[in-house]
Amino acid sequence: MKEKIFKFIKENNLIIPKEKVILGVSGGPDSMCMLDNLRKIKEDGKLEFEIIVAHINHMIRKEAVEDEEYVENYCKKNGIKYYIKRIDVDKYANNNKMGLEEAGRYIRYLFFDEVLKMENADKIAIAHNKNDKAETIIMNLLRGTALPGLKGIEPMRNNKYVRPILNLERWEIEKYCEDNNLKPRIDKTNFINDCTRNKIRNIVIPYIKTEFNPNIIENLNRLSKIVSEEDSFMQKYTENVYNNILIRECENQIILDLKEFNKQENVIKKRIIIYSIYRTLGTTQNVEMINIDDIIKLCANNIGNKYLKPNKNIKILVNKGKIFFDKL
Repeated sequence: MKEKIFKFIKENNLIIPKEKVILGVSGGPDSMCMLDNLRKIKEDGKLEFEIIVAHINHMIRKEAVEDEEYVENYCKKNGIKYYIKRIDVDKYANNNKMGLEEAGRYIRYLFFDEVLKMENADKIAIAHNKNDKAETIIMNLLRGTALPGLKGIEPMRNNKYVRPILNLERWEIEKYCEDNNLKPRIDKTNFINDCTRNKIRNIVIPYIKTEFNPNIIENLNRLSKIVSEEDSFMQKYTENVYNNILIRECENQIILDLKEFNKQENVIKKRIIIYSIYRTLGTTQNVEMINIDDIIKLCANNIGNKYLKPNKNIKILVNKGKIFFDKL
């Protein structure tokens, strides 16, 4: 297991020698497998780097304090520096009109970023695995994803978030924990089918495995690799076209040449719009393909001073031969 993870880290340049890495550790099988193996890789001298654990108590389950103590005890036993924070995610979600799952994810990453800054660290390691990747691909398909959505979860994002055990299936992780007597904490809410991911994990994928293809996890991960390679090429091409039709780019606005935009193939138009929105907002969250199609139609009609708002944070205006992406 350790060698398999080390090879994956090297192949994807996830951790560079002498880097300081923050590990998001819940105490569950995935994060404990990641922590235990990275500790061994470090102690064996295979890779010179520093690890620091960050654990957040969401205060949702009564067992959460025991999860917190479990992570703390592991870190103390192995001489690993750690940070622990408690926050009432349910209360936060209600106050900010967010779903519980969305609020939990937002708070976790916010905390990891806080620890990263406090420690002047380089990377944040998240314990996503092959199953998580397959689940994400299916979720994206159900939502009507574009091609990039079929990549699922990538080994590295923004040169900051890394997934060292993304090459492992869940059964391998669980076996490792059992063989090494880690006795990880089990979040029973993962077995309650009250959200899309849990339904896909507990109902959809087992059904596909039984009725259609027992290798669905591996096949979806293979698809992800193919899509990633092709998407990487398409992204470079899109950026070249974007730079050629760009009139002006500043902090809160991007202006493109409408005539040159309309000359592009439809697939490139979609990518330019997505890329422009991302450069304007730093995200494309809550922007769906139907919004992209509507923007293309708006540009094709070329009717002066018309605009669309794919979400509350951006306005796309067509006026006087130009396309304006304005941050709101």
